[in-house]
Amino acid sequence: MTLAADRSQETGPDVVCLPMFGTTRAATAAALHPALAGTGLRETYLDLPGHGDTPPTCPPTSQALLTTICAWLDHHIDGPALLAGASYGAYLAAGIARQRPDLVRGLLLICPGITIAPASRTLPEHRPPPGPTGWLDDAPTDLRPHLDTALGHRTPSVVATVLRALNTGGPGDHTFQQELRTGPGYALPDETADTPFDGPVSVLTGRQDGIVGFADQFHAMRRYPRGTYSTVDQAGHYLPFEQPALLRAHTRAWLRRTPQPEAGARQ
Repeated sequence: MTLAADRSQETGPDVVCLPMFGTTRAATAAALHPALAGTGLRETYLDLPGHGDTPPTCPPTSQALLTTICAWLDHHIDGPALLAGASYGAYLAAGIARQRPDLVRGLLLICPGITIAPASRTLPEHRPPPGPTGWLDDAPTDLRPHLDTALGHRTPSVVATVLRALNTGGPGDHTFQQELRTGPGYALPDETADTPFDGPVSVLTGRQDGIVGFADQFHAMRRYPRGTYSTVDQAGHYLPFEQPALLRAHTRAWLRRTPQPEAGARQ
């Protein structure tokens, strides 16, 4: 249950933020802190096993990572917490809500993965409009195909912001990450279960997200009786860096629907 973590000094309810695959808690903070700043929430950013500064302390399966996060929550958080995540972090957060709803007060899911196998995803039929000439010139050559697929807001400044975030934090364990991504346990065993979660949920997707799309997330809303869904134009898989003002607005709307913890509970 030992995970590298950064926690803010606020004394309000806990919001625990989970990272995209292969990224660090520092990158997650760069993505989500601007939307959470000033809310009074106690923000926690975690490095998953084999990511950032957390060593690979469990088998390379998504279920093992989820179980490790739940053990951390059991040990460090009194009462259910808000969970926020992007991409793989949102995939794990939704899995925690299915398997351990007692740990979760609400979910903020940004560009969430619904099914882990790329071939199973419903992706946008239309490519985003071309960016300005040279918009990817400052990206490493090996990352350009990924960013071309992932980004909907295609400008040099967005690329620079994403690259800064991706290059922050600890080194991670790339062998562990590769074993996780390519192994038989990458998908959670209950990935397709329509287990309902009754807390407030906000799902935010990018209209030009060529990594996980936006349609599967809409169909998954049947799992969330108190869920809202939005898809944002000029946004892709790195939505927090592409449309930060809209993320902040949707986050505040989600928090307004989230009841405060009972008096006496430490949050």
